[in-house]
Amino acid sequence: MLISAKYLTNYKIESKDGHIGQVYSFIFDDEKWIIRYLVVDIGLWLTGRKVLIIPTALGKPQGQDRVFPVNLTREEISNSPDISTDQPISRQQESELHKHYNWAAYWGGPLGLAVTPIGPITSAEELKTSVSTADKENHLRSTKEVIGYAIHASDGKIGRVDDFIVHQQNWIIRYMVVDTTHWFAGRKVLIPPDWIKEISWVNAEVSVDVTKETVKKSPEFNPSAPVNREYEIRLYDYYGRPKYWSTR
Repeated sequence: MLISAKYLTNYKIESKDGHIGQVYSFIFDDEKWIIRYLVVDIGLWLTGRKVLIIPTALGKPQGQDRVFPVNLTREEISNSPDISTDQPISRQQESELHKHYNWAAYWGGPLGLAVTPIGPITSAEELKTSVSTADKENHLRSTKEVIGYAIHASDGKIGRVDDFIVHQQNWIIRYMVVDTTHWFAGRKVLIPPDWIKEISWVNAEVSVDVTKETVKKSPEFNPSAPVNREYEIRLYDYYGRPKYWSTR
């Protein structure tokens, strides 16, 4: 199921022993375009705190209540490492978080997926070496940070990042939603991550491998309608690009 990241931020999180907060944003890998963590605002319970939870810790949404159950207790969450979600997250912080919950580490496995539990680190030197090596490959970004970034086509500016469309079963970001309001009379369009050439964190810009005219005439995205396979086929056929579901 493809769903808006903005829509998911309204979901509440329920622990084993009670309500803990709601989804605030997401932390994603800007190389593999996989959501690594949900940022959960628990400010009404523990003032001012936000915590990170991996998507695989979530249960299935409950009915129409837009609630994610999580297989953790309030005590486990309150004792988790205090990580500032407004700053870049280091691999050392991730390691401490995963060790606290006994979560598997996604780094180092095939496709970057979580496959290997974190083993004990026996010395400060081992920890320093492990973290130093992994930090060079750390590509974590916040959806809240990237929303609003300018989008540049191959021949000029076309809009700004408005949202992300996520495949909820595997938490892969399938599309970036581009708002072209100030360029093409209020249209919104979808751009798959594969077509992104570069993201400049310094300049808050995203460069895509399409022209302005091509984007202008692309199938319009309606945020109130679901992104189904029929729409995806029209989108990929229009651009003449390989479909992600037929290249596996």
